[in-house]
Amino acid sequence: MTSYIIRRFLQGIPLLLIISVILFALMMSTGDPVATMGGRRVTRASDYERLKRQLGLDKPIYTQYLYWLVGNTWTKVDVDGDGITDTPGTRLGILRGDFGNSLVNRKPVMQVIGERIPNTLILMLSGELIVILGALIVGVYSALRQYSLLDHTVTALSFIGYSMPIFFIALLLMFVFAVLFKRWGLPYLPTVGMFDPQVGKSVGQVLYHMVLPVVSMSVVSLASYSRYIRSTMLDVLNQDYIRTARSKGLSNRTVIFVHALKNASLPIATIVGLDLPFLLGGAVVTERIFAWPGMGRLFLDHVSRADTPVVMGILMLVAVAVVVFQIITDVIYAWLDPRIRYD
Repeated sequence: MTSYIIRRFLQGIPLLLIISVILFALMMSTGDPVATMGGRRVTRASDYERLKRQLGLDKPIYTQYLYWLVGNTWTKVDVDGDGITDTPGTRLGILRGDFGNSLVNRKPVMQVIGERIPNTLILMLSGELIVILGALIVGVYSALRQYSLLDHTVTALSFIGYSMPIFFIALLLMFVFAVLFKRWGLPYLPTVGMFDPQVGKSVGQVLYHMVLPVVSMSVVSLASYSRYIRSTMLDVLNQDYIRTARSKGLSNRTVIFVHALKNASLPIATIVGLDLPFLLGGAVVTERIFAWPGMGRLFLDHVSRADTPVVMGILMLVAVAVVVFQIITDVIYAWLDPRIRYD
């Protein structure tokens, strides 16, 4: 198993390089970062060429990529013309752990990402945990009560939830639990931010502000997960070894949770293993609607300004997470099914 994990990590290195080349080429074609380095003001024509030259943006794209990858010595840049150097003169490159500085606020990329990623993990991991637990309960129960009234009801609600776009669900929840509840004099839920600035950031405030974003994200995923678990459980329950286990006199709970659910978890592990890495990228639509200061909003804000260092940092973080979680998923396969051997 150890040799397999090492081999997979080594195979992931050229894959990440190919991904970085594609992403870098796409980012360099999306916009001009120098045009908006002055914030809301357009960069002056007299400074435009000077900034491009000093930032190395006047060089061919393959040269810029090599600078981004392995580093180079940059000319120090005075972005706003106040006589103060705004960016460091030397970059080490991402191969040595330096993602550079943001072109928008001149902060180190890892500092910019580090300020937002805890907020995203709080929101996304909470939603994923609710989705997995809820889908397991609903999916297994629907499989055991196939074609019952409850199964038909869950099926109908699942199709409704899965067919609704996330922005519609979010706006609907905001209208009901914030606008209407406040109008009716009932306790209502907040709709923006992580906490009330007048109260201050606390665990209670964060949990209170998480309710609507987490529910909005969970509706669609819960609907799809529960249907998938139901179908895999139905397939497993019809297998010969399940009938053999029942004929041996094993209790229904043992048959379901020890034999059936463990084998039905293999395809479910695949879905979860694919979803978890993208949690680091945040929920772009949800974070925008609820003004949640996470990675999704960070990505939108900086991609609109063509801030290549920050956007590449976010995308490469997600790409590395995909490779790592796929290896973890393979290890979980071997644990769930002893017949799987990678040696």
